Amino acid sequence: MGNAGPALAQKVKSAPFSYLPEQGTDRYDMRVPQKTLPLADGTGFVILAHQSAGGYAVERYDADLKKQWSTTIPVNPGETLEAFGRGPQQALVVLHHKDESSQNLSVVAVNLQSGQKGAAKVVMTAPARDRRPGVSISPDGTRLLAFRYLAREQQVKSIAATLFDQNLAQLQEKAYDFRDLGDFFSPSVHVANDGTQYVTLISDHMKKLTVRRYPAGSSTEIKVLGVPVGGTFGGKSVTIRDAQFKVLNDGSLYAAALCADYQTGEYYSLKVVKYDFSGAGDMKFSPEFRFTPAYLAEVSKSSGVDVKRLDDVYLGELLLTPEKQLVVVAEKHFEEGGSEAPVHARELHVFGYNEYGQPTWHSIVAKDQVAPAVDAYTGIGFRAAVFGSTVQVLTLETINKKSDLYLRRINTQTGVVSPPERLKLNVADDKSLAYVKDFTTWLGEKTIIAVSRPSKKSAALQLEKIVVK
Repeated sequence: MGNAGPALAQKVKSAPFSYLPEQGTDRYDMRVPQKTLPLADGTGFVILAHQSAGGYAVERYDADLKKQWSTTIPVNPGETLEAFGRGPQQALVVLHHKDESSQNLSVVAVNLQSGQKGAAKVVMTAPARDRRPGVSISPDGTRLLAFRYLAREQQVKSIAATLFDQNLAQLQEKAYDFRDLGDFFSPSVHVANDGTQYVTLISDHMKKLTVRRYPAGSSTEIKVLGVPVGGTFGGKSVTIRDAQFKVLNDGSLYAAALCADYQTGEYYSLKVVKYDFSGAGDMKFSPEFRFTPAYLAEVSKSSGVDVKRLDDVYLGELLLTPEKQLVVVAEKHFEEGGSEAPVHARELHVFGYNEYGQPTWHSIVAKDQVAPAVDAYTGIGFRAAVFGSTVQVLTLETINKKSDLYLRRINTQTGVVSPPERLKLNVADDKSLAYVKDFTTWLGEKTIIAVSRPSKKSAALQLEKIVVK
């Protein structure tokens, strides 16, 4: 897989960490992929740790890994974790409860200063037979939107949503009506910091990305922006294979879609859209990136495997730099077969767009990660963060027989990727749980928080603060 660059000069601090791997479907559906949230002022972070079969703990640490407080959130039979977020004053843990007759979503708020938790507040109820309700927490944590789906047979006809402020006081109720839409798939709801709600859909037989914008407050004006990304090209029926929508830090909603030949499943292109509802309320539709034979040759050269077609590639991240450059990261991952087989994560496909939405570069980052089935996707894959015009990417890999966390830097102006630099944690490589990606975050450009298990005598996971020089 190529050689690593020099190991980074750095300082590592560690503390014992208690964690029980998720069981059942939670291993795969990853409702809460980010379980460490940095605090806004750089003073530390909060963690949601699964510590026993009967519950989670919300814990606050300072920047030197000193635990400030720990608050237990019991999880009763029939309950699973739905979401985790934080606002300026409190952390929010959302639980889904289901019994024979009904289901609901409840929120437990935990004060960030004291660790004191409030009483659980039910924010949405639905009959047990209905689709699972959901929540969206705004990027800054000041708005929480709970919603349920109203369906006839398998088709969603409307969504009922309730908006709450950061103290869980109810602000408004809204209904989104889709009866005029015909068939569509994957409806999802995103809430922005000001309470604006975006409903995202894949419609027109998996060929169109549609967004409906519902303003906060009393306005009833609904804006609809839809863009066809599939269709018939050169006799091929091209449909959306994977799509991701995300409200990014400029307040706009971005979408990326991987499109594939409907008959063969062969990947055809990447399409990117920026939905800008401010002012004229238009869309910026980037020129498509085609997966040509020349691109497959680049993938073959980078990965060392003869790639005849793209498959098993999924969208992983949409990132925006301060200069409004968009970076889209997709990743190849697959299971060998069967629920107990190892899971593989291979190369990253990274695409850069300038502030006008023009594709400016692409890079293929070769890697080869394998995790035992017990880890599912929590131990492999990648974490990424933007600092200025650099994207930092962190992975667990074995390179030159050294199992460790490796850091790569991607220049968002040029797409140049630095060699992987070893963080010198010496992570265990023995088919047991060694790294939990969910807990990885950045406190700043040079400070990374992670949870891993060292290869030397200790067999326990550790919470680590890595300061890169």
